[in-house]
Amino acid sequence: MGDTVNLRDRSVKGPVRAVLFDKDGTLFDFAATWSVWAGRFLTALAGGDSALRARLGQAIGFDVATARFAPDSPVIAGTPDDIAAVLAPELPGVSRAWLTGHMNREAARAPQVEAVPLVPLLAELAAMDLRLGVATNDGETPARAHLAAAGVSGMFDLILGSDSGHGGKPGPGQVLAFAAHVGVAPSGIVMVGDSRHDLSAGRAAGARTVAVLTGMAGRDSLAPLADAVLPDVGHLPGWLRRLGTP
Repeated sequence: MGDTVNLRDRSVKGPVRAVLFDKDGTLFDFAATWSVWAGRFLTALAGGDSALRARLGQAIGFDVATARFAPDSPVIAGTPDDIAAVLAPELPGVSRAWLTGHMNREAARAPQVEAVPLVPLLAELAAMDLRLGVATNDGETPARAHLAAAGVSGMFDLILGSDSGHGGKPGPGQVLAFAAHVGVAPSGIVMVGDSRHDLSAGRAAGARTVAVLTGMAGRDSLAPLADAVLPDVGHLPGWLRRLGTP
């Protein structure tokens, strides 16, 4: 698969000086990482009750029999609190706050599958004099744990979760906070993600947007909100060079 570029945006905006990545489905392959984890998490949460496990799966758009997420699953683009909100009705006596904390603790231990080898990719982007960040709807603590396990947490200027004080996507708060932190105007940032939430956040902030296909959304869903659609983040340096930036 190739990529598509919006030439109008290429001519209107200045050079890219910073890249802000989503995490799940972008830096890490979504299905390979979270499908196995979700099955185990729901089994433990249901306490061995198979009927409850199935209901919990249905609540979050996860088929426990096939270990597949529905395209509209809140797990794909939602925050931990969003997920807790749909699980809680199936778990009387369990608070949303406890569920959110429990998910963050368990998610922090989930083994991640890199979409591409991340160390050489990020080193290449840094060598292009680009500032780098992560903006995820996951909690900041599990996000940092995942990036540390991959050996890349120190390669980012800023790591933001939905609980870092700037809201979650599709709002622009995380993008704007990153822009302020690195001293780059939003128009000089490219937001890279695998969901419409990611791309909407970038557009709302005034950034360029690049979609990748290592999440659950397809090209047709992402393309209307993206300046480019790439197979994975490994194609990003080449796209930036074709763009003539930095």
